[in-house]
Amino acid sequence: MSDDKPTPSLEDLDAKLREVRARHAEEPEKTGRQAIGPGLGFALRIGVELVAALAVGVGIGVLLDYWLDTKPWMMVVFFFLGSAAGFLNVYRLVSGYGYAAGYRKEDDETKGNAPRSGDVGSK
Repeated sequence: MSDDKPTPSLEDLDAKLREVRARHAEEPEKTGRQAIGPGLGFALRIGVELVAALAVGVGIGVLLDYWLDTKPWMMVVFFFLGSAAGFLNVYRLVSGYGYAAGYRKEDDETKGNAPRSGDVGSK
């Protein structure tokens, strides 16, 4: 019974709370540009994703039009393909799919509950 540690008193808890509050009061509040930074960066990245995919699509379309002499058709087709790719990139960015290393959606097959197609065993 001598190994039991005494329970901390309310005075100890109060002293710790004062210490933490004093440290917190010393830190500057995030205002202005510091508060806007992460949101603005995310918004700019969304814009860049859309514009870049659209520019690549239109560029490929113009080059194919020039090479195949099919003026405006390839540009129109690749404009829509570039737009679709841009929206897909924005969707992935906003939802977080496909940007994490080793991303894999967990389902029954990945948890090991279902046998894989190459497994040998009883049916």
